[in-house]
Amino acid sequence: MRKLEWALIGIITLLVVSAVAIIVVGPQVGQPPPQPEEPLEPGETETMSGRIVEVLEEGVVELGEGATQPYQRLVVRIESGSMVGQRVVIEEGTTNVIGKDRLFDVGDRVFVERAVGPEEDRLYISDVMRFGPLLTVVAVFVGLVVLVGRWKGLRSLGGSLISLGVIFGFILPQIIAGKNPVGVSILGSIVLLSVSTYLTYGVNFKAHAAVAGMVVALALTGGMAWLFVNWTRLSGMGVEESAFLVMEFGPEIDLRGLVLGGIIIGSLGVLDDVCVGQSSSVFELVKANPELTWVDLFRSSLNIGTDHIAAMVNTLLLAYVGGAMPLMLAFTIYKEPLLRRLNREPIAEEVVRTLVGSAGLVMAVPITGFIASLLARWAVQKEAAEAPGTEGPVTDAE
Repeated sequence: MRKLEWALIGIITLLVVSAVAIIVVGPQVGQPPPQPEEPLEPGETETMSGRIVEVLEEGVVELGEGATQPYQRLVVRIESGSMVGQRVVIEEGTTNVIGKDRLFDVGDRVFVERAVGPEEDRLYISDVMRFGPLLTVVAVFVGLVVLVGRWKGLRSLGGSLISLGVIFGFILPQIIAGKNPVGVSILGSIVLLSVSTYLTYGVNFKAHAAVAGMVVALALTGGMAWLFVNWTRLSGMGVEESAFLVMEFGPEIDLRGLVLGGIIIGSLGVLDDVCVGQSSSVFELVKANPELTWVDLFRSSLNIGTDHIAAMVNTLLLAYVGGAMPLMLAFTIYKEPLLRRLNREPIAEEVVRTLVGSAGLVMAVPITGFIASLLARWAVQKEAAEAPGTEGPVTDAE
């Protein structure tokens, strides 16, 4: 136990030191690779890193019809690319639409785009460098998980890394290669859920029940997603990224399949929580009272799952609405009937995504509870049969 505590202290200390190092030198991480020495042709662009060294002017500019927005004139020192070492003046808010949160301060590190023109180049700030803060957030999160969850927390982090590996190493490449998005998403989801669950909770009956419940619920969710996406005739063109994908991969890309795959993958996190929670509750019940029949266990699991469903459905709804908040706000200001707004594809897609995902969670509760109840009773009978002094297997009263 003492070794475990020292190991945790060492890991947390390493994370804290890493966080401090990231804050100090983090902005240097992730700079664009060196640009080619050949001069760029008109129409080509170059990404350079830079730092704000002076704010020459700032104020408010009129946009027309009483609308205004802030603007700034900034001096930026270029730190990479073909213009390294030079200081350039860049205007923000006069040729692009910005908000007050876009304003910069001296010392901010930014990405500067150089668009080569036939007569002169155009320079503009494309984004802020966020590598340091992002890595710091990751370090803080990992530290808290290890501090509170200890070895189980470490295993859960390993499962999360495996999940990301499956998504970016299998699901997305297979879809890009032209494979069916639905089949790839379901297969990849089963793999990542199984691996992460067994890695976190070990190879035992509780994990078996949770994985079995996830697989069945996932298959049913995929079937419902396919049914309602086709029934509502969602094309997958409800978001602006779809046009980019069509331009990149051609009209053969299955945008509707991407919508289906997104629904399946989007429900994984909460589905994992529901199935593991149901399985854990059943095995805790049978541990407290080994005399409970599988019917009693199943009934109790449904009672527990009812509260879980109420919380999880609301959680999923808020997660989807929160992720689509700008879209929801944009459609709210449209002067048209409510039903017409709901009929628009971006809104209809979110409705189908939310309700199908929530339906999958509802189905996961009785499915996992049923499987866990049978496995829990079987585990009790097996332990009783293998116990010393037991002549034969114990039969369930039901």
